[in-house]
Amino acid sequence: MVIDVGPAAFALAVSVLLVATHGFGSPDPSSRGLDLPGMILAATAAVPLLVRRRFPCTVYVVVAAATVTLVRFDYALDIPIGVLLAIHPLAAAFGGDAKLWRRWAVIGSVALFVPVTVAAYALRGGHVDTILPAMAFWAAVIAGTWIAGDRSRLQAERLGSLEERAIRAEQAVEQDRRLAAAEERTRIARELHDSAGHAINVILVQAGAARMLFDRDPAGSRRSIGTIEDVARGTIIEIDRLVRALREDRGIEPPAPVEPTALDELLDRHRDAGLSVSSAVHGKPRLLQRGVALAAHRILQEALTNAARHGQGCAEVVLAFRPDELEITVTNPIGSRSGTASCGGHGIVGMHERATLLGGKLDAGPHGGTFRLHALLPERRSSP
Repeated sequence: MVIDVGPAAFALAVSVLLVATHGFGSPDPSSRGLDLPGMILAATAAVPLLVRRRFPCTVYVVVAAATVTLVRFDYALDIPIGVLLAIHPLAAAFGGDAKLWRRWAVIGSVALFVPVTVAAYALRGGHVDTILPAMAFWAAVIAGTWIAGDRSRLQAERLGSLEERAIRAEQAVEQDRRLAAAEERTRIARELHDSAGHAINVILVQAGAARMLFDRDPAGSRRSIGTIEDVARGTIIEIDRLVRALREDRGIEPPAPVEPTALDELLDRHRDAGLSVSSAVHGKPRLLQRGVALAAHRILQEALTNAARHGQGCAEVVLAFRPDELEITVTNPIGSRSGTASCGGHGIVGMHERATLLGGKLDAGPHGGTFRLHALLPERRSSP
């Protein structure tokens, strides 16, 4: 709770001084001097100002009543300093009150102060015409104080509105940052699934081949072990790149541009891993845009990994290079153990997300006894 010590002390000092000196300017010797009742009334007209912002209505009523009482009992009071200091927070609190009846009730109580003070002066036997100029001055000062208090309310509301807008803007920025971080984590998870999942599947197949060929074909077994070593080394590099991106709180480093031969190299790696891959290319292979090249590489990698894991050991790949898009079709027989395993999971979701982000589309599912994946990846080339 805010305690207004300064205004209360100032009002008390001025009120006591006015009563003790019989007023400023032209003192009135006939007025009462500073006695105990005068001290009590002066204190009553000042001390409540300590909590004027906490209880503005109550403070105004008490201070105004004490001031009128000082006038009624012939104490000199050239200016109602306590009332003025009570009106300012009253206007700030109720000048813009949504309930009109309460706002006008407060305004009416402030407007009545001067007439009530004039009546109190008349009751003590004074001539009203002699104090009318002073009362007009009081009325003008009170009106100015009310306007000042109301303006402070408007300023506080504007500042509050600006602070609220700043807080909302800060919250929006924080929300955007969190969304961006979540999207980046999803992207990293997708990259990790694509690269590590593929590598683990290749290692699994090659390890089985090495075990089976160990006695009857040592050279073939060594080739499988060499493939495992190469795949593991490449996977370690890829995981290190992803972990570094997470630790440094930045985006994934963009991979190097995928050359036209990179897709052929991917097919060859799967062939070396034991998957029988037949391929056909329509159109002239070309250097793809970075985003399209990465998406095509990951989609084809995931599709062949699924074919090796859930199929019957063979797959057919068709790549169609068109002027404004790349079409990928991968078909493989459904294995007896696959069930619905090849129809869902993170891999299909990740491939679909990659195609959608490029404005393309991807469909994957059973098709006439086979599992068929079909993707269209558009290339938006700038006009010359």
